[in-house]
Amino acid sequence: MSELKNEMHDRAVLVGLVYGQETQESVDKSLDELERLLDTAGGECVARLTQNKDNPDVRTVIGSGKVAELAYLCACNDVTLVVFDCELSPSQIRNIEDVVGDGVRVIDRSMLILDIFALHAVTGEGKLQVELAQLKYTAPRLVGHGTELSRLGGGIGTRGPGESKLETDRRHMNRRIHALEAQIAEMDKNRKTQRAARDRSGIPEVAIVGYTNAGKSTLLNRLTDAGILAEDKLFATLDPTTRKFTLPCGESVLLTDTVGFINKLPHHLVRAFRSTLEEACNADILMIITDASDADFREQLAVTEKLLEELGASGKPILYVFNKCDKGIAEFGRIGRESVDNIVYISALTGQGIELMVEKLEAMVLADKRRVTYLIPNSEAGALNTLYKNATVESVDYGAEGITVVALADAKARGMMRKYAVDDIPETVEEE
Repeated sequence: MSELKNEMHDRAVLVGLVYGQETQESVDKSLDELERLLDTAGGECVARLTQNKDNPDVRTVIGSGKVAELAYLCACNDVTLVVFDCELSPSQIRNIEDVVGDGVRVIDRSMLILDIFALHAVTGEGKLQVELAQLKYTAPRLVGHGTELSRLGGGIGTRGPGESKLETDRRHMNRRIHALEAQIAEMDKNRKTQRAARDRSGIPEVAIVGYTNAGKSTLLNRLTDAGILAEDKLFATLDPTTRKFTLPCGESVLLTDTVGFINKLPHHLVRAFRSTLEEACNADILMIITDASDADFREQLAVTEKLLEELGASGKPILYVFNKCDKGIAEFGRIGRESVDNIVYISALTGQGIELMVEKLEAMVLADKRRVTYLIPNSEAGALNTLYKNATVESVDYGAEGITVVALADAKARGMMRKYAVDDIPETVEEE
Protein backbone atom coordinates (compact mmCIF):
# COMPACT_ATOMS: atom_id res chain seq x y z
CA MET A 1 0.00 0.00 0.00
CA SER A 2 3.05 2.18 0.14
CA GLU A 3 2.56 3.28 -3.45
CA LEU A 4 -0.51 5.22 -2.32
CA LYS A 5 1.41 7.30 0.18
CA ASN A 6 2.91 10.67 -0.66
CA GLU A 7 6.63 10.87 -1.29
CA MET A 8 6.61 13.98 0.90
CA HIS A 9 4.39 14.47 3.95
CA ASP A 10 1.86 17.28 3.68
CA ARG A 11 2.43 19.94 6.33
CA ALA A 12 -1.02 20.98 7.50
CA VAL A 13 -2.92 23.53 9.57
CA LEU A 14 -6.10 22.27 11.26
CA VAL A 15 -8.98 24.73 11.60
CA GLY A 16 -11.90 24.49 14.03
CA LEU A 17 -14.91 26.69 14.69
CA VAL A 18 -16.52 27.29 18.11
CA TYR A 19 -20.16 28.23 17.64
CA GLY A 20 -23.68 27.19 18.66
CA GLN A 21 -23.64 24.33 21.16
CA GLU A 22 -19.90 23.75 20.64
CA THR A 23 -17.43 24.62 23.38
CA GLN A 24 -13.69 25.20 23.17
CA GLU A 25 -13.18 21.86 24.92
CA SER A 26 -15.37 19.92 22.46
CA VAL A 27 -13.70 21.59 19.48
CA ASP A 28 -10.25 20.79 20.88
CA LYS A 29 -11.26 17.12 21.25
CA SER A 30 -12.57 17.06 17.71
CA LEU A 31 -9.32 18.62 16.45
CA ASP A 32 -7.37 15.94 18.37
CA GLU A 33 -9.29 13.33 16.39
CA LEU A 34 -8.79 15.29 13.17
CA GLU A 35 -5.04 15.27 13.83
CA ARG A 36 -5.14 11.48 14.21
CA LEU A 37 -7.01 11.27 10.90
CA LEU A 38 -4.34 13.45 9.31
CA ASP A 39 -1.61 11.21 10.73
CA THR A 40 -3.37 8.14 9.32
CA ALA A 41 -3.45 9.84 5.91
CA GLY A 42 0.29 10.49 6.10
CA GLY A 43 0.25 14.19 6.95
CA GLU A 44 1.83 16.28 9.70
CA CYS A 45 0.03 18.89 11.78
CA VAL A 46 2.22 21.97 12.22
CA ALA A 47 -0.41 24.33 13.70
CA ARG A 48 -4.00 24.65 14.83
CA LEU A 49 -6.34 27.58 14.44
CA THR A 50 -9.73 28.06 16.11
CA GLN A 51 -12.27 30.84 15.79
CA ASN A 52 -15.20 31.82 18.02
CA LYS A 53 -18.25 33.04 16.09
CA ASP A 54 -21.99 33.16 16.60
CA ASN A 55 -22.43 31.55 13.17
CA PRO A 56 -20.08 30.33 10.40
CA ASP A 57 -19.10 33.05 7.94
CA VAL A 58 -20.90 32.49 4.63
CA ARG A 59 -17.80 33.26 2.55
CA THR A 60 -14.94 31.76 4.55
CA VAL A 61 -16.44 30.02 7.64
CA ILE A 62 -13.99 31.75 10.02
CA GLY A 63 -14.14 35.33 8.71
CA SER A 64 -11.76 37.43 6.62
CA GLY A 65 -9.48 38.46 9.51
CA LYS A 66 -8.95 34.87 10.63
CA VAL A 67 -8.34 33.72 7.03
CA ALA A 68 -5.59 36.36 6.78
CA GLU A 69 -4.08 34.91 9.96
CA LEU A 70 -4.37 31.45 8.40
CA ALA A 71 -2.52 32.67 5.28
CA TYR A 72 0.30 34.02 7.48
CA LEU A 73 0.56 30.67 9.32
CA CYS A 74 0.77 28.83 6.01
CA ALA A 75 3.49 31.13 4.66
CA CYS A 76 5.63 30.92 7.80
CA ASN A 77 5.46 27.13 8.15
CA ASP A 78 5.71 25.89 4.54
CA VAL A 79 2.16 24.60 4.78
CA THR A 80 0.75 22.69 1.81
CA LEU A 81 -2.63 21.69 3.26
CA VAL A 82 -5.41 23.24 5.35
CA VAL A 83 -8.02 20.93 6.87
CA PHE A 84 -11.28 22.34 8.25
CA ASP A 85 -13.11 20.32 10.89
CA CYS A 86 -16.46 21.22 9.34
CA GLU A 87 -17.99 20.71 5.92
CA LEU A 88 -17.08 23.33 3.32
CA SER A 89 -19.06 24.47 0.29
CA PRO A 90 -17.36 24.81 -3.12
CA SER A 91 -17.42 28.61 -2.90
CA GLN A 92 -15.93 28.58 0.61
CA ILE A 93 -13.04 26.40 -0.57
CA ARG A 94 -12.44 28.76 -3.48
CA ASN A 95 -12.57 31.89 -1.31
CA ILE A 96 -10.18 30.48 1.29
CA GLU A 97 -7.71 29.22 -1.32
CA ASP A 98 -7.72 32.63 -3.00
CA VAL A 99 -6.39 34.12 0.26
CA VAL A 100 -3.98 31.42 1.46
CA GLY A 101 -2.30 31.39 -1.95
CA ASP A 102 -1.08 28.97 -4.57
CA GLY A 103 0.36 25.68 -3.44
CA VAL A 104 -1.97 25.33 -0.44
CA ARG A 105 -4.94 22.98 -0.80
CA VAL A 106 -8.05 23.42 1.35
CA ILE A 107 -10.11 20.36 2.26
CA ASP A 108 -12.63 19.48 4.96
CA ARG A 109 -13.05 16.57 7.38
CA SER A 110 -15.15 14.58 4.89
CA MET A 111 -12.50 14.85 2.18
CA LEU A 112 -9.84 13.67 4.64
CA ILE A 113 -11.92 10.63 5.65
CA LEU A 114 -12.53 9.83 1.97
CA ASP A 115 -8.79 10.02 1.39
CA ILE A 116 -8.16 7.49 4.18
CA PHE A 117 -10.87 5.24 2.77
CA ALA A 118 -9.09 5.41 -0.60
CA LEU A 119 -5.82 4.50 1.10
CA HIS A 120 -7.27 1.46 2.87
CA ALA A 121 -9.75 0.08 0.32
CA VAL A 122 -8.61 -3.41 -0.66
CA THR A 123 -11.49 -5.22 -2.34
CA GLY A 124 -13.02 -4.26 -5.66
CA GLU A 125 -16.27 -3.27 -3.98
CA GLY A 126 -14.49 -1.11 -1.43
CA LYS A 127 -12.58 0.73 -4.15
CA LEU A 128 -15.75 1.32 -6.19
CA GLN A 129 -17.58 2.61 -3.11
CA VAL A 130 -14.75 5.03 -2.38
CA GLU A 131 -14.64 6.31 -5.94
CA LEU A 132 -18.41 6.80 -6.02
CA ALA A 133 -18.35 8.70 -2.71
CA GLN A 134 -15.46 10.84 -3.93
CA LEU A 135 -17.18 11.68 -7.20
CA LYS A 136 -20.47 12.59 -5.53
CA TYR A 137 -18.83 14.67 -2.83
CA THR A 138 -15.76 16.12 -4.46
CA ALA A 139 -17.04 16.81 -8.00
CA PRO A 140 -18.99 19.97 -7.09
CA ARG A 141 -15.87 21.22 -5.30
CA LEU A 142 -13.68 21.06 -8.43
CA VAL A 143 -15.05 24.27 -9.90
CA GLY A 144 -13.08 27.49 -9.81
CA HIS A 145 -9.51 26.46 -9.10
CA GLY A 146 -7.97 28.33 -12.02
CA THR A 147 -6.07 26.19 -14.47
CA GLU A 148 -5.72 23.33 -11.97
CA LEU A 149 -9.29 22.08 -12.19
CA SER A 150 -8.57 18.54 -11.09
CA ARG A 151 -7.90 17.91 -7.40
CA LEU A 152 -6.89 14.26 -7.72
CA GLY A 153 -3.30 13.06 -7.70
CA GLY A 154 -1.47 15.72 -5.71
CA GLY A 155 -1.54 14.85 -2.00
CA ILE A 156 -3.90 14.28 0.92
CA GLY A 157 -7.52 14.79 -0.03
CA THR A 158 -6.72 14.16 -3.68
CA ARG A 159 -6.02 10.47 -4.09
CA GLY A 160 -8.42 7.68 -4.89
CA PRO A 161 -8.59 4.20 -6.36
CA GLY A 162 -10.48 5.52 -9.38
CA GLU A 163 -9.41 7.81 -12.22
CA SER A 164 -6.14 9.70 -11.78
CA LYS A 165 -7.73 12.90 -13.13
CA LEU A 166 -11.35 14.00 -12.72
CA GLU A 167 -12.69 15.48 -15.93
CA THR A 168 -14.56 18.76 -15.60
CA ASP A 169 -17.16 17.57 -18.08
CA ARG A 170 -20.13 16.97 -15.78
CA ARG A 171 -21.81 14.68 -18.29
CA HIS A 172 -18.80 12.38 -18.25
CA MET A 173 -18.78 12.39 -14.44
CA ASN A 174 -22.49 11.59 -14.33
CA ARG A 175 -21.92 8.67 -16.68
CA ARG A 176 -19.15 7.43 -14.41
CA ILE A 177 -21.37 7.79 -11.35
CA HIS A 178 -24.17 5.82 -13.02
CA ALA A 179 -21.71 3.12 -14.09
CA LEU A 180 -20.34 2.82 -10.57
CA GLU A 181 -23.82 2.64 -9.08
CA ALA A 182 -24.69 -0.16 -11.50
CA GLN A 183 -21.54 -2.10 -10.62
CA ILE A 184 -22.12 -1.68 -6.89
CA ALA A 185 -25.77 -2.71 -7.28
CA GLU A 186 -24.63 -5.91 -9.01
CA MET A 187 -22.13 -6.59 -6.23
CA ASP A 188 -24.85 -5.88 -3.68
CA LYS A 189 -27.06 -8.45 -5.42
CA ASN A 190 -24.27 -11.03 -5.10
CA ARG A 191 -23.80 -10.05 -1.45
CA LYS A 192 -27.52 -10.62 -0.80
CA THR A 193 -27.29 -14.04 -2.47
CA GLN A 194 -24.39 -14.94 -0.19
CA ARG A 195 -26.29 -13.58 2.80
CA ALA A 196 -29.35 -15.66 1.89
CA ALA A 197 -27.13 -18.75 1.79
CA ARG A 198 -25.79 -17.87 5.24
CA ASP A 199 -29.35 -17.41 6.51
CA ARG A 200 -30.32 -20.84 5.20
CA SER A 201 -27.36 -22.35 7.02
CA GLY A 202 -28.96 -21.32 10.30
CA ILE A 203 -25.61 -20.20 11.74
CA PRO A 204 -26.06 -17.15 14.02
CA GLU A 205 -24.38 -13.99 12.72
CA VAL A 206 -22.51 -11.65 15.07
CA ALA A 207 -21.39 -8.21 13.84
CA ILE A 208 -18.38 -6.65 15.56
CA VAL A 209 -19.09 -2.92 15.51
CA GLY A 210 -17.75 0.15 17.25
CA TYR A 211 -15.75 3.34 17.03
CA THR A 212 -12.78 3.35 14.72
CA ASN A 213 -9.56 2.00 16.29
CA ALA A 214 -11.44 0.38 19.19
CA GLY A 215 -9.75 -2.96 18.43
CA LYS A 216 -12.36 -4.78 16.32
CA SER A 217 -9.86 -6.33 13.91
CA THR A 218 -7.51 -7.31 16.75
CA LEU A 219 -10.40 -9.09 18.46
CA LEU A 220 -11.38 -11.02 15.31
CA ASN A 221 -7.74 -11.98 14.80
CA ARG A 222 -7.55 -13.16 18.42
CA LEU A 223 -10.65 -15.35 18.05
CA THR A 224 -10.21 -16.73 14.53
CA ASP A 225 -6.65 -16.06 13.28
CA ALA A 226 -8.30 -14.04 10.51
CA GLY A 227 -5.03 -12.33 9.59
CA ILE A 228 -6.63 -8.89 9.18
CA LEU A 229 -4.40 -5.82 9.19
CA ALA A 230 -4.70 -4.39 12.71
CA GLU A 231 -2.91 -1.07 13.18
CA ASP A 232 -3.12 1.71 15.76
CA LYS A 233 -4.64 3.92 13.06
CA LEU A 234 -8.11 5.24 12.35
CA PHE A 235 -10.03 3.26 9.69
CA ALA A 236 -7.29 0.62 9.36
CA THR A 237 -10.07 -1.74 8.25
CA LEU A 238 -12.49 -0.71 5.52
CA ASP A 239 -13.71 -3.93 3.93
CA PRO A 240 -15.80 -6.32 6.05
CA THR A 241 -14.34 -9.73 6.91
CA THR A 242 -16.42 -12.73 8.04
CA ARG A 243 -14.98 -15.78 9.81
CA LYS A 244 -16.57 -18.82 11.45
CA PHE A 245 -15.98 -19.23 15.19
CA THR A 246 -16.88 -22.30 17.24
CA LEU A 247 -18.19 -21.70 20.75
CA PRO A 248 -17.26 -24.05 23.63
CA CYS A 249 -20.69 -25.71 23.38
CA GLY A 250 -19.95 -26.72 19.77
CA GLU A 251 -22.29 -24.14 18.24
CA SER A 252 -20.76 -22.14 15.38
CA VAL A 253 -21.27 -18.42 14.78
CA LEU A 254 -20.21 -16.11 11.97
CA LEU A 255 -18.19 -13.12 13.20
CA THR A 256 -18.01 -10.08 10.91
CA ASP A 257 -15.53 -7.23 11.35
CA THR A 258 -17.04 -3.97 10.06
CA VAL A 259 -15.81 -0.49 9.15
CA GLY A 260 -15.42 1.70 12.22
CA PHE A 261 -17.69 4.58 13.15
CA ILE A 262 -16.52 8.10 13.89
CA ASN A 263 -18.01 11.35 15.15
CA LYS A 264 -19.29 13.59 12.36
CA LEU A 265 -19.31 10.66 9.92
CA PRO A 266 -20.82 12.32 6.83
CA HIS A 267 -24.23 11.02 5.77
CA HIS A 268 -23.07 10.60 2.17
CA LEU A 269 -20.38 8.22 3.39
CA VAL A 270 -22.96 6.22 5.32
CA ARG A 271 -25.05 6.01 2.16
CA ALA A 272 -22.08 5.05 -0.02
CA PHE A 273 -21.08 2.23 2.33
CA ARG A 274 -24.61 1.17 3.24
CA SER A 275 -24.21 -2.28 1.65
CA THR A 276 -21.11 -2.82 3.81
CA LEU A 277 -22.75 -1.46 6.95
CA GLU A 278 -25.80 -3.67 6.35
CA GLU A 279 -23.76 -6.49 7.89
CA ALA A 280 -24.66 -4.89 11.22
CA CYS A 281 -28.32 -4.56 10.23
CA ASN A 282 -28.62 -8.25 9.30
CA ALA A 283 -26.70 -9.66 12.26
CA ASP A 284 -28.47 -11.62 14.98
CA ILE A 285 -26.22 -10.21 17.72
CA LEU A 286 -24.11 -7.05 17.93
CA MET A 287 -20.80 -6.88 19.75
CA ILE A 288 -20.10 -3.19 20.40
CA ILE A 289 -16.37 -2.74 20.99
CA THR A 290 -15.27 0.34 22.93
CA ASP A 291 -11.77 1.51 23.89
CA ALA A 292 -12.02 1.48 27.70
CA SER A 293 -8.70 3.31 28.02
CA ASP A 294 -9.92 6.34 26.05
CA ALA A 295 -11.12 9.23 28.22
CA ASP A 296 -13.79 9.95 25.59
CA PHE A 297 -15.17 6.41 25.59
CA ARG A 298 -18.66 7.56 26.64
CA GLU A 299 -18.96 9.93 23.67
CA GLN A 300 -17.59 7.26 21.33
CA LEU A 301 -20.11 4.71 22.60
CA ALA A 302 -22.91 7.25 22.15
CA VAL A 303 -21.80 7.91 18.55
CA THR A 304 -21.79 4.17 17.82
CA GLU A 305 -25.27 3.62 19.26
CA LYS A 306 -26.66 6.64 17.40
CA LEU A 307 -25.27 5.48 14.04
CA LEU A 308 -26.58 1.95 14.63
CA GLU A 309 -30.00 3.46 15.27
CA GLU A 310 -29.78 5.50 12.05
CA LEU A 311 -28.86 2.35 10.14
CA GLY A 312 -31.87 0.52 11.56
CA ALA A 313 -29.70 -1.93 13.50
CA SER A 314 -30.90 -1.04 17.00
CA GLY A 315 -33.11 -3.32 19.07
CA LYS A 316 -30.84 -6.36 18.64
CA PRO A 317 -29.19 -8.30 21.48
CA ILE A 318 -25.97 -6.44 22.32
CA LEU A 319 -22.78 -7.53 24.07
CA TYR A 320 -20.83 -4.47 25.23
CA VAL A 321 -17.10 -5.25 25.07
CA PHE A 322 -14.77 -2.72 26.72
CA ASN A 323 -11.40 -3.37 25.12
CA LYS A 324 -7.76 -2.32 25.73
CA CYS A 325 -7.98 -2.86 29.48
CA ASP A 326 -4.27 -3.71 29.43
CA LYS A 327 -3.73 0.05 29.02
CA GLY A 328 -5.87 0.72 32.07
CA ILE A 329 -9.47 1.84 32.29
CA ALA A 330 -10.00 5.57 31.89
CA GLU A 331 -11.22 7.58 34.86
CA PHE A 332 -14.91 6.81 35.40
CA GLY A 333 -14.34 4.18 32.72
CA ARG A 334 -16.67 1.73 34.37
CA ILE A 335 -20.18 2.62 33.44
CA GLY A 336 -21.73 1.49 36.70
CA ARG A 337 -23.56 -1.50 35.23
CA GLU A 338 -21.13 -4.32 36.00
CA SER A 339 -23.99 -6.50 37.24
CA VAL A 340 -25.55 -6.52 33.77
CA ASP A 341 -24.81 -9.75 31.92
CA ASN A 342 -24.09 -8.07 28.58
CA ILE A 343 -20.96 -6.15 29.65
CA VAL A 344 -17.41 -7.50 29.70
CA TYR A 345 -13.93 -5.98 30.04
CA ILE A 346 -11.15 -7.48 27.90
CA SER A 347 -7.83 -6.94 26.17
CA ALA A 348 -7.91 -8.34 22.64
CA LEU A 349 -4.15 -7.80 22.51
CA THR A 350 -3.20 -9.86 25.59
CA GLY A 351 -6.22 -12.16 25.79
CA GLN A 352 -7.37 -10.86 29.18
CA GLY A 353 -11.11 -11.46 29.68
CA ILE A 354 -11.58 -13.24 26.32
CA GLU A 355 -12.77 -16.47 27.95
CA LEU A 356 -15.48 -14.63 29.92
CA MET A 357 -16.50 -12.71 26.78
CA VAL A 358 -16.92 -15.97 24.86
CA GLU A 359 -19.02 -17.39 27.71
CA LYS A 360 -21.32 -14.36 27.60
CA LEU A 361 -21.59 -14.56 23.81
CA GLU A 362 -22.41 -18.25 24.05
CA ALA A 363 -25.17 -17.53 26.58
CA MET A 364 -26.69 -14.97 24.21
CA VAL A 365 -26.54 -17.38 21.26
CA LEU A 366 -28.17 -20.16 23.28
CA ALA A 367 -30.73 -17.92 24.98
CA ASP A 368 -33.56 -18.99 22.67
CA LYS A 369 -32.40 -22.59 22.22
CA ARG A 370 -33.77 -25.71 23.82
CA ARG A 371 -32.48 -29.26 23.96
CA VAL A 372 -34.98 -31.36 22.04
CA THR A 373 -35.13 -35.09 21.25
CA TYR A 374 -36.39 -35.99 17.78
CA LEU A 375 -37.39 -39.34 16.32
CA ILE A 376 -37.07 -39.25 12.54
CA PRO A 377 -38.50 -42.24 10.59
CA ASN A 378 -35.91 -43.98 8.46
CA SER A 379 -38.06 -43.25 5.41
CA GLU A 380 -37.66 -39.51 6.10
CA ALA A 381 -33.94 -39.52 6.86
CA GLY A 382 -33.52 -36.37 4.77
CA ALA A 383 -35.01 -34.41 7.70
CA LEU A 384 -31.73 -35.06 9.55
CA ASN A 385 -29.95 -32.84 7.03
CA THR A 386 -32.47 -30.09 7.77
CA LEU A 387 -31.71 -30.43 11.46
CA TYR A 388 -27.95 -30.27 10.85
CA LYS A 389 -28.42 -27.04 8.88
CA ASN A 390 -30.70 -25.33 11.39
CA ALA A 391 -29.67 -26.62 14.82
CA THR A 392 -26.71 -27.93 16.82
CA VAL A 393 -26.88 -31.72 16.73
CA GLU A 394 -25.48 -33.26 19.91
CA SER A 395 -26.07 -36.98 19.29
CA VAL A 396 -27.47 -39.30 16.63
CA ASP A 397 -28.62 -42.89 17.24
CA TYR A 398 -29.71 -45.04 14.28
CA GLY A 399 -32.32 -47.59 15.38
CA ALA A 400 -34.89 -49.97 13.91
CA GLU A 401 -37.77 -47.53 14.52
CA GLY A 402 -35.92 -44.52 13.19
CA ILE A 403 -33.16 -42.03 13.92
CA THR A 404 -33.10 -40.60 17.45
CA VAL A 405 -31.48 -37.18 17.52
CA VAL A 406 -30.75 -34.82 20.42
CA ALA A 407 -30.21 -31.24 19.26
CA LEU A 408 -30.12 -27.65 20.49
CA ALA A 409 -32.79 -25.91 18.43
CA ASP A 410 -34.07 -22.35 18.32
CA ALA A 411 -37.72 -21.39 17.73
CA LYS A 412 -37.29 -21.49 13.94
CA ALA A 413 -35.75 -24.96 13.94
CA ARG A 414 -38.28 -26.27 16.46
CA GLY A 415 -41.09 -25.09 14.21
CA MET A 416 -39.57 -26.81 11.17
CA MET A 417 -39.03 -30.10 13.06
CA ARG A 418 -42.12 -30.04 15.27
CA LYS A 419 -43.67 -33.26 13.94
CA TYR A 420 -40.56 -35.28 14.87
CA ALA A 421 -40.24 -33.96 18.42
CA VAL A 422 -40.40 -36.59 21.17
CA ASP A 423 -39.97 -34.06 23.96
CA ASP A 424 -39.54 -30.30 23.86
CA ILE A 425 -38.02 -29.19 27.17
CA PRO A 426 -39.56 -25.79 27.98
CA GLU A 427 -36.55 -24.39 29.87
CA THR A 428 -33.73 -22.70 27.97
CA VAL A 429 -30.34 -24.36 28.05
CA GLU A 430 -28.99 -21.59 30.27
CA GLU A 431 -31.60 -22.33 32.90
CA GLU A 432 -30.94 -26.04 33.10
